[in-house]
Amino acid sequence: MKANDVARALAARAEAVCRTYLPAGRRAGNYWQVGNVHGHPGQSLYVRLTGPRAGHWTDAATGEYGDLLDLIEANKGLDFFGAMEEAHAFLSEPWQDADPVRQSGERDTVASARRLFAAARPITGTLAERYLAGRGITQSTPESALRFHPRVWCRPTPDAALETRPALIAAVTDTDGTITGIHRTFLDPDTAGKAAMPKPRRALGRLLGHAVRFGDPGEALVAGEGIETVLTLRMLLPGLPMAAALSAGHLGAFDPPPGLVRLYIAVEPDHAGEAAFARLAERAGARGIAVHPLLSHGADPNADLMAFGAAATAARLIRQLAPADRDRALAA
Repeated sequence: MKANDVARALAARAEAVCRTYLPAGRRAGNYWQVGNVHGHPGQSLYVRLTGPRAGHWTDAATGEYGDLLDLIEANKGLDFFGAMEEAHAFLSEPWQDADPVRQSGERDTVASARRLFAAARPITGTLAERYLAGRGITQSTPESALRFHPRVWCRPTPDAALETRPALIAAVTDTDGTITGIHRTFLDPDTAGKAAMPKPRRALGRLLGHAVRFGDPGEALVAGEGIETVLTLRMLLPGLPMAAALSAGHLGAFDPPPGLVRLYIAVEPDHAGEAAFARLAERAGARGIAVHPLLSHGADPNADLMAFGAAATAARLIRQLAPADRDRALAA
């Protein structure tokens, strides 16, 4: 077979390829997520598993992309001819259907995410509100995407026993507003900061392409990585709807809503943040959406807020908006 034929044959078995060469990853909806082409744990590389673009992958952290033949070449450290030989050997093996237990487990995580969000309560007067206030973030009107639960099960480390901790809960939704997952920020009740554990921020359910959304959709939208980044922008520019994709990898894969005319992307000044901006800007631009970067003086808008105050940070942001959005952004 020629290279294009091999790539198509691999794409037809995209999930089997990912399970073989990227076993540390996991399926998330129609994608396989993993850290990089070498198969390290993480979420910045995503492989499309279904549809006309099945087998195409992108690493939002590095900007690399390709088909599954390219992935095998990079994963195994081969040249083109070695990758072709490896691919032929893989394709000669029996084709096994995707693991139904794994797919069922994925559905279960979405259902679990929805149950936990339903069991949580609005953040007004809670530890979650105190946590955000400690980051300089206040809300005149509570955001419906945010809730608080005083006792969420977690393992502080992989080998630790299950325990309960308070957490800020954020709903992750698709463009129709359907909850596909949640994001949990575990909190310390003594300090009102993040819990002292290796990974105090954890997700559950399907995140890729989706986001934590604030405000009703319109012709303009602000998208960024973290919840605190986007809530800072929401506080300073309350008239604009916003979306927190939760990581650089997910920001690069964010699916802009229908009808969007202008997309503002909060760019974090590191390689992953710049790569995420480039990927999202390319896809949005291809759909005719005008893309504008929102740049911070420091690491992110929340760092600017804490360092320079609300008025100076807002003024810097307003100058970066299109004229059509400047008055609207300040309208509560």
